Amino acid sequence: MEMDQQPTTDILTVETIHTYIGQFHILEGVSLRVRRGGVTVLLGRNGAGKTTTLKSILGLTPPRQGQVILDGQEIQGKRAFEIAGLGIGYVPEHRAIFRDLSVAENLKIAERRKGDLERRADFIFDLFPDLKRLYKLPGHHLSGGQQQMLAVARALVADNKLLLIDEPSEGLAPVLIEQMMEAIRELSATTTVLLVEQNFIMASQLGEHYYIIDDGRTAHDGAMADLIHDTALIRRYLGASAARVGGEFAARSEQRRGG
Repeated sequence: MEMDQQPTTDILTVETIHTYIGQFHILEGVSLRVRRGGVTVLLGRNGAGKTTTLKSILGLTPPRQGQVILDGQEIQGKRAFEIAGLGIGYVPEHRAIFRDLSVAENLKIAERRKGDLERRADFIFDLFPDLKRLYKLPGHHLSGGQQQMLAVARALVADNKLLLIDEPSEGLAPVLIEQMMEAIRELSATTTVLLVEQNFIMASQLGEHYYIIDDGRTAHDGAMADLIHDTALIRRYLGASAARVGGEFAARSEQRRGG
């Protein structure tokens, strides 16, 4: 696969990584480049290897082969806490908050250095005003959407330069998806985001560049603006429903330009 050779613009390079979980060969040659700033999206069907790609970058499921380079530094082989300490935040799927801890305690526990939360509080609460109102409530009192906001907010406590966000729209009502999209859009103005997202509408509106993972390999990449017009490619790798959404989104874009 041909990849854009602009190393000065890339914050992260993943080069032909192979990752195993037990005896199972999950990733069989994933490569991608994440350009500094904005949102890059990982797409693919369920089970394609998207989540494992994020965990491999972070060292939670370390790759056995290949390279992971953050700002010119090889990080594969480092332990997960060391990689996180270099400035990578992670928002796992299924929210994974501490349900018996308050919002404040969930955020405080995410500090890397004393005072991180105090320094970042205004930014976090501007993005997620509900969390300020619910600051003293335990996590299990929050709605599903508020728990997802808290999961993202925890990754913002430390001053990360790259965020790996896995399926933030999962299980959310449409109005909350819109709120999450707006928060990620604002966040991406100051922090690079690598996003795994099954909701094609959300992915296509947030992403500037995309990579499609298929059967543990990088199958295709390019500009999101081009992908939304390529219904055959979408149907091949993402399914008929995504192709229909992509076609409708492309048609609306054409109407706006024509109007």
